[in-house]
This record gives sequence, structure tokens and C-alpha cells, in this order.
Amino acid sequence: MKEIAGEPISKTAPIILAERVTDFLSLLAISIAGAIIFDYGGSITIFIGIFFIVLIVIISNKKIALPLINTTEKIPVIKNYIHNIHSAYESSYQLLKIKPLILMTLLSLVSWGFECLGYYLILKNFSVDFGLLWASFSYSFSTIVGAVSMLPGGLGLTEGSLTFLLVQKGISTEIAVASTFIVRVVTLWFAVFVGIVSLSFYQKRFGKLNPGQS
Repeated sequence: MKEIAGEPISKTAPIILAERVTDFLSLLAISIAGAIIFDYGGSITIFIGIFFIVLIVIISNKKIALPLINTTEKIPVIKNYIHNIHSAYESSYQLLKIKPLILMTLLSLVSWGFECLGYYLILKNFSVDFGLLWASFSYSFSTIVGAVSMLPGGLGLTEGSLTFLLVQKGISTEIAVASTFIVRVVTLWFAVFVGIVSLSFYQKRFGKLNPGQS
């Protein structure tokens, strides 16, 4: 965005934050429904849900957020970047207002819903059918577990959680691992592939990215 539109990173970076927040909200909605119905994972789902609700409340309330930001001015390392922090906050504030937040979350819910449907169809291909709701819960819950780990793409924990939930339901390890591998290839790694191709086209058109710009 900086190289194409000339917008500072501090202004556009919150777009990623908003996208992540709406991802979590939509995944939490699916997970909470599943946790209630299947009586599994309720505690961790509710805890993460409360965390994001508090985060949104803080960001959407300037009377709370601005004093917190101003407090960080006393920290020498942060003091030099306080202008960028304020700029990032203003963008976050606009993106996480109720109306855009609801619209983005609904769009995200549709997107994740299709991924859950894809996982359900993969399981059906292995003659595993616990229902679309269970597949949706399993996929969304495992994705949240991986995301909380802060590992790129939730690598390891998401796969482990998906496999564990299937094995716990009596599915053989071979089928559990195979179905997990396939769903991750067609979701995470497909997205990575699209990103690499897009970056390649970008570099051909605009030149290589300059990571030193901010």
C-alpha cells in the first residue's frame, strides 16, 4: 500500500489487525456453537472470546485507548514512534467501529463457512460423517488453537488438534492424518501459493519490495 498508494504503513497495517479480529470472531461464533452442542472446548473458546471482546471495547473507546497509548510515551523505545502508534490506532478505531466490524465479521463468517464445508466434504470422502456442524466446530476450534500459538499458520498445533479430535471420535490415525493433510493443503498452503504468485506479479509490475520503508 505504501509503494502503490503512498499510504504510510502505520495507517494501513491495522487492516491486517482488523482482518485477524474478524477472523477470530467468526471462528469463535462457530466454535462456541459447537462447544455448547458437543460439550467440548468451551473454556478455551469462552476465554479467547472474552479477550477479543475486551480488545475491541478498548480500541473502539478513545477514552480508554488514548490514555493507554499516551502512557507508553514514557517508554524511550516507544517514544520515537508515538506518532505512528497514534496513526495506527486511528485506523484501527475506524475499522473496528460497530457497523464495519459486523459487516466484515459476516463476510469472514461466510468465508470460513466454506472452509468448514470443504473439511466436511473431505471427511465424507473418507466415509467419515459426523455432520457438518461437528466438522465446522472441529475445523474452527483447531484453527483457533493454532492461531493462539502465534506460530505461522498455526503449524503443528492446528494439524495436531484436527487429528486428535478425529482419533478421539474413533477414526483411525491414518484417515485422521490424511484428511488433516488434505484440508491444510487446500486451505493454508493453497493460500500461500496464491500469495507467492501474487507477489511475483507485483514484483514484475512494481519492482521488488523495499522492507526498509515504513
